[in-house]
Amino acid sequence: MGLAIGDTAPDFEAETTEGPIKFHDWIGDSWAVLFSHPKDFTPICTTELGYMAKIKPEFDRRGVKIIGLSVDPIDSHGKWLDDIEETQGTRPNYPIISDADYAVAKAYGMLPASTSGDPTKRTPADNMTVRNVFVIGPDKKIKLILVYPMTTGRNFDEVLRVIDSLQLTAAHRVATPVNWNPGEDVVLTAAVSNDEAKEIYGEWKEPKPYLRIVPQPK
Repeated sequence: MGLAIGDTAPDFEAETTEGPIKFHDWIGDSWAVLFSHPKDFTPICTTELGYMAKIKPEFDRRGVKIIGLSVDPIDSHGKWLDDIEETQGTRPNYPIISDADYAVAKAYGMLPASTSGDPTKRTPADNMTVRNVFVIGPDKKIKLILVYPMTTGRNFDEVLRVIDSLQLTAAHRVATPVNWNPGEDVVLTAAVSNDEAKEIYGEWKEPKPYLRIVPQPK
């Protein structure tokens, strides 16, 4: 069975471009985004790693750590970082995990347990399922899983939007509707009775009894 939202993110120890880590200790009390790559020197991932470096301050502002992963050795990562800086104008300013033994990819259900052999002899197509995004909360629980095909670059602005929703809904008993952006109205969850809603919000819009719309809590 693969991982699901609400599962504890597997802990692991690994080498990264910024030194060794123990994943849960590295997360600490922060939120985290783990985004994975099938192989170094792949074109779409090159653009993604560069873009993440550019918008890292947005993750920092939300108290979110970001970490990449690629199924290749650590020395290969270093050469790839040079290419990313040259072509994208920004060098990754966050750690990238070396998963040359496939341990993390297997633990997160991105490669079969039977995967083995020299990672440098595998092609991107061999590792094509290693194109995931995991958002992990301070409780080390998985809050979001996204899986992308090889040919489609990931939308990390959307990941930021989802994190805004996750952090808001973790603090308040609300949910965010379709295409919600910070500052827009939200929906009360069933956990809030009408009496409680009156105390907290006074009035609300109610197109249907199950659809109670209120301003975003501050």
